[in-house]
Amino acid sequence: MVRAFAEFSRLQDQERGATSTEYSILTGFIAMVIVAGVGLFGTSLNSVFGFLTTGVKTALGIP
Repeated sequence: MVRAFAEFSRLQDQERGATSTEYSILTGFIAMVIVAGVGLFGTSLNSVFGFLTTGVKTALGIP
């Protein structure tokens, strides 16, 4: 009985390690998606502000 409990305890520890590894991978993936999204959104936002700047300059007659 003691041996069975020890084996179960060992398997439970392995499960905790696997779970923490899975969460680490998931966290890394989410971070990569956020970085890529911010990069793409930043480029798009830069284009929008450039367009608005050109429009305002044209409306004010600034070369």
